Amino acid sequence: MKLINIGKTFGTTVSVAAIAALTLAGCGSDNNAPTSTATSDTGATAASGADCGGKNSVTAEGSTAQQNAVALFNQVWGQVCAGKNLSYNPTGSGAGREQFIAKNVDFAGSDSALKDDQIAAAAQRCGGSPAWHLPLVFGPIAMAYNIDGVDKLVLNGDTLAKIFQGQITKWNDPAIAALNEGTTLPDADITPIFRSDSSGTTDNFQKYLQAAAPESWTKEAGSEFQGGAGEGAQKSAGVVQAVQATPGSIGYVEKGFAEQAGVPFAQIDTGAGAVELTDETAGKAIDAATFAGEGNDLVLDLNSIYGTTEPGAYPLVLATYEIVCSSGYDTDTAAAVKSFLTVAANDGQSGLSVAGYVPLPDQFKERLLTSINAIGSTS
Repeated sequence: MKLINIGKTFGTTVSVAAIAALTLAGCGSDNNAPTSTATSDTGATAASGADCGGKNSVTAEGSTAQQNAVALFNQVWGQVCAGKNLSYNPTGSGAGREQFIAKNVDFAGSDSALKDDQIAAAAQRCGGSPAWHLPLVFGPIAMAYNIDGVDKLVLNGDTLAKIFQGQITKWNDPAIAALNEGTTLPDADITPIFRSDSSGTTDNFQKYLQAAAPESWTKEAGSEFQGGAGEGAQKSAGVVQAVQATPGSIGYVEKGFAEQAGVPFAQIDTGAGAVELTDETAGKAIDAATFAGEGNDLVLDLNSIYGTTEPGAYPLVLATYEIVCSSGYDTDTAAAVKSFLTVAANDGQSGLSVAGYVPLPDQFKERLLTSINAIGSTS
């Protein structure tokens, strides 16, 4: 299956049902989504266990990293619950959190948790109830590159930190050459490509550098790029396009976008040997993830993933959240949000791998569904 590049739709509200139709067209199979077993009657319960009540149209905004996953979730939701549709605006995680707080959308998609100064504002938006972070899918971050004649490239946290801070500037630098014995690296300039917009992918990439190369990465993390080297590009599709157009470049982007564009991406050496990015290697790292706290707010502690030295584990993985009100929605909105999330957590997971994501680990699903079921309303 080849996914359709939807980067050109940025900046406008995207009908994800339309995206999903394009995405799945040409696959030659409808196996990515279940056949609808629900009726259009308000409150009908689908075979997946989702209640199909509530309003028919839900809105969300945020992460470009999860936009293809959301498209697939929405396509399945429309089949399981006839007439349901989510409109998702992929403007970036920072914008999504802001629009959620401003009550302009029903929930936000974000690769990072709410910041400390946003937590109180989100609770106010939710009628005094806290907002919850619900991880629906994990997205590996690929280090996409454009080096003529180099089909295999190995990097590690130290070299990546120095590349994105401008301390390593040539592809044949001794530190890179030491990781790539037998590969002829060109005496060519390196052009790092970073996200110029507020991005959860940037935040996770920089958190990885902090954990994997604490002595080399002297900058902070955060949704804004701190490295100070290279050229910026807007959103995930922009990073891929910049890498494709710039010889000698390297950029961090979600695996699905790199695969869609046919751009090669590097292996990462965590100290236990070079690890190729696959579902299996990313899943091995995800197995080490733990929740940061108790209860229904499911923020993940990913530090153990970023700094892993487990053989065969690919460490550069982000968790993509839906940020929702724990309570405070009107009854129709609460029912519809819960319906969408339930379908996404159950039926929607099966099509994620082909879109470049790692499906939700089984050990998280039960707790996730408990949180979704606990979402309440004001009436």
